Amino acid sequence: MLRAVRITCPICKTVLENAAEDFEPRPFCSARCKLVDLGNWLNESYRIPTGERPDGNGDDFGPS
Repeated sequence: MLRAVRITCPICKTVLENAAEDFEPRPFCSARCKLVDLGNWLNESYRIPTGERPDGNGDDFGPS
């Protein structure tokens, strides 16, 4: 038996109460928000932080 879950869309912040556990666009509220998120990744709007400092010398090889 599937139980209902509460979903808060990370894109538009819509809260879905009693959504099915196997709700297709989860964790998004709709296919539109799912595509907006994909577009954000493809346009490099999201960045994964690294511990590296940008030194600006253009030399990405070898020790600094």
